[in-house]
Amino acid sequence: MQDVVASQSFLPNSSEASTETDVTACFSVQAVADPSVMPRVLELFAKRGLIPSRWHSDLGGRRRDELTIDLQVQGLTRSQRDHTAAILRGMVCVTSVLVSEKRYS
Repeated sequence: MQDVVASQSFLPNSSEASTETDVTACFSVQAVADPSVMPRVLELFAKRGLIPSRWHSDLGGRRRDELTIDLQVQGLTRSQRDHTAAILRGMVCVTSVLVSEKRYS
């Protein structure tokens, strides 16, 4: 039952949706290259009924031991975006998370 409540709280209410429907939250996640990172990041959004509109990941670093995930999600309010970034920052293997937003006119 808690998952349902958490999912509903992530969806924008009607007043927020009308002003933020054209906003896309952009996340850049830097992490240690570990096979568990990508499914854990995706699960954070899937548990809330959200599908990233864009997902790109790269292995980098001199020993290819760094993972960069760039993803975009539509329909998050600013507070939801910031909360999501905080959860991502707390994940095992994640070293940094950058957040921005883009708007369409």
